[in-house]
Amino acid sequence: MTTTAVINIASLVTNDPSLGDGTPLGLIRDAAVVIEGDRVIWTGESSKAPATDNAVDAGGRAVIPGFVDSHSHLLFAGDRTQEFNARMSGLPYTAGGIRTTVAATRAASDDELAANVSRYLAEAARQGTTTFETKSGYGLTVEDEARALRIAARHTEEVTYLGAHVVPPDYADDPAGYVDLVTGPMLDACAPYARWIDVFCEKGAFDGDQARAILTAGRAKGLHPRIHANQLGHGPGVQLAVELDAASADHCTHLTDADVDALAQGDTVATLLPGAEFSTRATWPDARRILDAGATVALSTDCNPGSSFTSSMPFCIALAVRDMGMTPDEALWSATAGGAAALRRTDVGSITRGARADLVLLDAPSHVHLAYRPGVPLVSAVWQRGERTL
Repeated sequence: MTTTAVINIASLVTNDPSLGDGTPLGLIRDAAVVIEGDRVIWTGESSKAPATDNAVDAGGRAVIPGFVDSHSHLLFAGDRTQEFNARMSGLPYTAGGIRTTVAATRAASDDELAANVSRYLAEAARQGTTTFETKSGYGLTVEDEARALRIAARHTEEVTYLGAHVVPPDYADDPAGYVDLVTGPMLDACAPYARWIDVFCEKGAFDGDQARAILTAGRAKGLHPRIHANQLGHGPGVQLAVELDAASADHCTHLTDADVDALAQGDTVATLLPGAEFSTRATWPDARRILDAGATVALSTDCNPGSSFTSSMPFCIALAVRDMGMTPDEALWSATAGGAAALRRTDVGSITRGARADLVLLDAPSHVHLAYRPGVPLVSAVWQRGERTL
């Protein structure tokens, strides 16, 4: 295999505290990275870089790990422009809008759904995302949930079964029957295509007992839990996530002290989704409170057609810094290494020896520009699995 060095890097974020300045970012100044195949084999000061077959001059700009987007909903058809317009005109957001997307998704062909996934993934990749998770949840029948996951599995190994998104209209009078479907025939059809199982544990969706039954059934089929928790109000989601060793509790907008303590004492990552608060004008999660307690935080886009129609991790970083109490360093770590932790991955989210060679070259001398220059397209080049894709 050929080797390639990226040299003349003004600041390299490795996310390895044993390197560079010893902070969680493991920042190395005047740095270089050497790639062989799909792996990083060396990082350090540019003057000490080993000889390689090829070299790319970073031109005194910053290099960061590729973003790890650990929460998205890309298997859908249609959009909800009218809902967004109404909400921005003063109407509150509720989970009921999901049913609009369910109808459009059920009516779409496999080719249409696959084209949508490819479109949004390409959009995210241009903004530096190199690893992503995506969910079902807009089919809500055995056939439609299974086909969504089959399509998703062609694009990523991080596939999540979310049959428990909302109770569909055809089961409105029999929510217990829908839980039986989700934990029975639907789970059987979907489990072969998924790594994770998720549930929207919220008033208007699924309560704590229903969520426990759904996640426990999924775990028995070899799927690991993650939970939509505490987005619209206080509830049992976060506590249940920690109890069941869920990889992540996602949203975490409304937390009690006991919720924060549970996150700090467990291995469940608090995944914050600022695009949802931006798009719904809801209360911002208090990232500072969670971080200061010692919990691990991830940032993700929650890209979906209803409450967070963005695929931009840089945008979410800027929101987290501006409105959620995070420092630029913390926000970048959470959008890379934090996302990897939320997927229980050690091979992505960092630039260190043995990691997958997912690199982003910024048109800026420092990663701080991601928050300092919001909305500016700073991603200049992307390497994914060692191949330059942008």
